[in-house]
Amino acid sequence: MGTTEDNRRAWEIANRKYVLESDTFVKVADDGTLLPLEVDTIAPLLRPGSVVLHLQSGNGTEDPALSRLAGSTVVGVDFSAEAATSAQHRVRILESSVSYVVADALRVPLAQECVDLVYTGKGALMWLPDLPTWASEVVRVLRPGGWFFLYEAHPSASLWTHDTDDVRVRSDLSYFGGTRPNDSFPASAIKRFDPDSRSQAIEWQWTMADVVMALLDAGLQLVQLGEHPEPFWRPADAGTVAAWAGTVPNSFSLLATKAG
Repeated sequence: MGTTEDNRRAWEIANRKYVLESDTFVKVADDGTLLPLEVDTIAPLLRPGSVVLHLQSGNGTEDPALSRLAGSTVVGVDFSAEAATSAQHRVRILESSVSYVVADALRVPLAQECVDLVYTGKGALMWLPDLPTWASEVVRVLRPGGWFFLYEAHPSASLWTHDTDDVRVRSDLSYFGGTRPNDSFPASAIKRFDPDSRSQAIEWQWTMADVVMALLDAGLQLVQLGEHPEPFWRPADAGTVAAWAGTVPNSFSLLATKAG
């Protein structure tokens, strides 16, 4: 139905947003977009000089804050050259110890056992066609005793409608696997920046079991798993949404380690 290259082309168009609005995102990145839960979990794991890999780093607004935790060095990997270039411009202005590499998350161009923490999420997993390969790459680049942290949209979150009066489930989607055309972002940005484009991004639906078992099968040890009512992202025009009122899961966090 779709391929990684299709998605890459779609994101190259959509990521023009972060180039055109670069000044705004310099301030966003300087302020930092790490959530308190993320800081509280990650900070104790790092020591001065730690190396952090931000896998599927996108526009990289978490990265300056990640680099400030224990004086860490951050490497962002993303398949969009547009995203990586604009993110590199921002961290250069902020003088952050961050660098970016354009690459597929399934083929990370880093040496074996070279990072202390892999950080990812906030809309990352839905763009991966192969979770076992992804998980194997995470384990490959982690040093023994290293950490993996994920903060991501809950697998059920895409099923909630944006109704204001009650929580309802979309009848056109399934929790159990498959792919679907993206109908939020980058779709809205493609329409804005290249309305004549035929580019369309395709999302993969993964269950919680898919994610957890891929990581365990790759060799990680689960330390912590949490489910949270808050969505990791709220579209600007969404308004009040009943599914975000605290009664259903919208995000989850996962901490795992590689045996030393």
